[in-house]
Amino acid sequence: MKNLLSCLFLSAVVVSFFCCQPKSADTTDTAEKTEKTEEKKTNVKPEEKKLSKTGYQVGDVVEDFSLKNTNDEMIALSDYKDEEGVIVIFTCNTCPYAVAYEDRIIELHEEFSQNGFPVIAINPNDPEVKPGDSFEAMKVRAQEKRFSFAYVFDEAQSVYPKWGATRTPEIYLLKNQDDGTMKVAYTGAIDNNWKDAASADEHYLAKAIKAVKTGVEPDPNFTKAIGCTIKVKKN
Repeated sequence: MKNLLSCLFLSAVVVSFFCCQPKSADTTDTAEKTEKTEEKKTNVKPEEKKLSKTGYQVGDVVEDFSLKNTNDEMIALSDYKDEEGVIVIFTCNTCPYAVAYEDRIIELHEEFSQNGFPVIAINPNDPEVKPGDSFEAMKVRAQEKRFSFAYVFDEAQSVYPKWGATRTPEIYLLKNQDDGTMKVAYTGAIDNNWKDAASADEHYLAKAIKAVKTGVEPDPNFTKAIGCTIKVKKN
C-alpha cells in the first residue's frame, strides 16, 4: 500500500510539472508568414475583378507628375499625351523580383513603344533604406542595361502613394482619353512567372495592351503585383 501511494504521489508530481511548463511561443512573425504566403500567389483569379488596393484603380483618371530621369532631364506624364497610352512601372535596382523582370521590361518597351505604349519606370525607394537605389545607382544601372525608356526617381516619395503602389515591380497601364486625361486600364503583374520568363504562360500586361488597342476592356484588368515592398524611411 505504501508503495502504491508513493507511485501515485510521484505520478502527480510528474503531471503537475509538465502541465505547468509554459507553452512554446510561436516565433514566426504573422505578418511575415502572410507576406510569404501572398508572394507564392502569382495573381488573383481572373473572375476576382474587385480591387482590394488603395490608390488608383481601373477606370480612375491619374494626375500628372514630373520626375527626374537618369539623363538629368525632367520627365512628365503629360509629355506622353500624343501616345495611345503609357506603361508605368514602379521598379528599382535592388529587388530580386525587379531585377528578374528588367529584360522583360526592356522588351516590352521595344515592342509596345512602337505601337503607342512606351514605358516609364519609376523608382520609389528611399536610398537611405536601400543605398543601391540611389539616383546615382539608377544612372549606372540604366547605362549598364541600356534602358531606352525613361527611368525616373520618386525622390520625395510623393508619387507612389497617390497611385497606391506597394511593390516593385508593379504595373499601371494607362490609356489616353479624348479629353487629354489618362485612365488606368490595367494594374498588377507583367506575367505569372517572375522567376522564368520562358515559363510564363499568362502575359497579363501584353494581353491588356492588345485589348485596349482594340477597344476592349482587359480581362483580367487587375492581378496581384508580386515583388518587394517599397522601402520607406522610418521616422
